[in-house]
Amino acid sequence: MRTGRGTLSVAAGLVLVALASVGYVLPPAFDPPPLKADPAFEALPAQPAGELRPVVAAAPVRQEEISLPAEGQRLEGTLRVPLTPGPHPAMVFVSGSGNGSRTEFTPQAEFLARAGVATIAFDKRTVGYDFRERDFGLLADDALRMVEYLRRRPEVDASRVGLWGVSEGGWVVPIAAAKSAAVGFTVLVSSPNVSPLRQVAWALNEQLLRLHAPIGARDLLTRAMGGVGFTFLRYDAMPALRRIKQPVLAFYGTTDPSIPFVESTKALVTALTEAGNDRYTIRFMDKGDHAMRVNGGPFTSGYLETLANWISGLPATATPSAHLAGSTPVQRFEASDVPAAPWYAGGTMLGLTICLAAVGYVAGPVAAMVVRLRGHGRPPVETNARLWPPIRRRLRRMAWAGLGLLASVVAFITLLVLFSVNQAGAWPAVLAGWLVVRALAVLMLIQEVTAVAAYVSALREGMRPTRWQYVAIGGVLGGTGLLLVAAAYYGLFAFPW
Repeated sequence: MRTGRGTLSVAAGLVLVALASVGYVLPPAFDPPPLKADPAFEALPAQPAGELRPVVAAAPVRQEEISLPAEGQRLEGTLRVPLTPGPHPAMVFVSGSGNGSRTEFTPQAEFLARAGVATIAFDKRTVGYDFRERDFGLLADDALRMVEYLRRRPEVDASRVGLWGVSEGGWVVPIAAAKSAAVGFTVLVSSPNVSPLRQVAWALNEQLLRLHAPIGARDLLTRAMGGVGFTFLRYDAMPALRRIKQPVLAFYGTTDPSIPFVESTKALVTALTEAGNDRYTIRFMDKGDHAMRVNGGPFTSGYLETLANWISGLPATATPSAHLAGSTPVQRFEASDVPAAPWYAGGTMLGLTICLAAVGYVAGPVAAMVVRLRGHGRPPVETNARLWPPIRRRLRRMAWAGLGLLASVVAFITLLVLFSVNQAGAWPAVLAGWLVVRALAVLMLIQEVTAVAAYVSALREGMRPTRWQYVAIGGVLGGTGLLLVAAAYYGLFAFPW
């Protein structure tokens, strides 16, 4: 007796509803609320004219390649020194996340050097820094080595040697400044000032909104982030910020999709106020992106002039006429924290689930092959010989669908991350990728239900599975079941799509 299509449809629908509810019942939930408007950011004064006065960047420059010993490796950098009479103020560039090549700072370093500011740009360390492990204190020590090197140079004014940090460097520079009075000033560009996890979650949410991505895509990413066990993601920036005594210049771009700039500014002002540090200048640059450029092209108007004039004018420029000035920043949503995943949804359990599913998918085909080989050696049981081939074909298709789902999820997450990092992307590609992931999940569910129904029908018709057939059936059905539960937790069956 075979199971009818109507019964299968009802069974598949019930299982789908049950799986869809998993995403709503189980934590963690991530739904950042809109950020309430703050009057302090709605009526910012324009930048003082003195900060924007033209800079003559025409001085001859001497360039030297340097190599300094550091913990576990040597640091390679490029020093640029103006050939005009000194001593000159000086600054060290501290990179953001990633490989941190010194070449990304070449335009700014050359401009400042020609404007009378000595600079060092250096390659980020490769020992002790990778995707999973990031020691901001170790990176701060590297920056301080560069500061000490500059202070020993005869062309440099030792009292005016500072640090410039962008993005991730906004967590590094405050540590260095709080640790050493040798740092004369700090420049923070797109500094998050919230935990890395909150910053990344905010950036992904903001970028997905700009890409018109379905809400389920955000839930998939944030639940995955909640299960990641990277310690540095929950780093608290406030203790280091509260210990900064040096003058601070901070830049934020009004079109930056990577930083919650309003909350980052509030955190910075709060920390400096608690430190009793009134020497800070915060400027919001019109049309500026994460790197203070306009759509990845030229620098936003006034950025280089403000930077050069502020450094050259120290210590007089340390106390501005207006702490906050520039274009009006608009941050739509709060930078909400991503709750840590419960034990059953952490990275270890997810890895175990995928491994068990993979073992099941491997065991299934191997067992099916053994059944076929052993069948050639003796007359097969007539009922098994007739009923087993359709089941074997279903198991094979299920294994391919499961592997396809895993590959599509990895590819989809990679696509979203690349679009977010590059601050660009085509929303049709995101929507198409999401539809493929959801379609494969539903296909896998239908195959699971129909395979179970076919197996039950075969048992009713007298099939007596062998031990190896039990292994094949249990391996594939069990592996697919584990993947279905994992997919349900990550919202692949949730509504709306």
